[in-house]
Amino acid sequence: MSNYSLRPMEAPDKAEVIRMMRGFYASEAVHTNGSEEVFNNDVDACVSDNPFASGYVFTREDGSICGYSMLAHSYSTEYGRPAIWIEDLFIEEDARSKGLSDMLFNLVKQKYPDHVHRLEIEETNLRAIRTYKKNGFTTLPYAEMIREPEDK
Repeated sequence: MSNYSLRPMEAPDKAEVIRMMRGFYASEAVHTNGSEEVFNNDVDACVSDNPFASGYVFTREDGSICGYSMLAHSYSTEYGRPAIWIEDLFIEEDARSKGLSDMLFNLVKQKYPDHVHRLEIEETNLRAIRTYKKNGFTTLPYAEMIREPEDK
């Protein structure tokens, strides 16, 4: 794990993060395929002073980016406290199983100790679920629904 690090996402990371987002959003881990507009908006939100989003990149020893994560900041009325949603967590295949997810979960736990930490799972991704459980996450007993805004 010492050959890898985690740092806040910066504007110069945009092209590389969007490249990874294209693959992540085309996978079975995400319900939608996203779009270039969504990818650009997400990265822009993460690297700006937007109070609702923050982003991080995983880097190799040589500084190259090998993964990213995006967090959404909200409030949970169910738990009566702020919430952090781990929206995206993507690590390139060659960097998986090296403790990078643990780095992110530890950062979230330290930086947001009084927040509820939430994430969505793809039930068939057993490897990810094991990692989440190892980091203290438990499965909630209900499904989530969505109503998206109508296109203008």
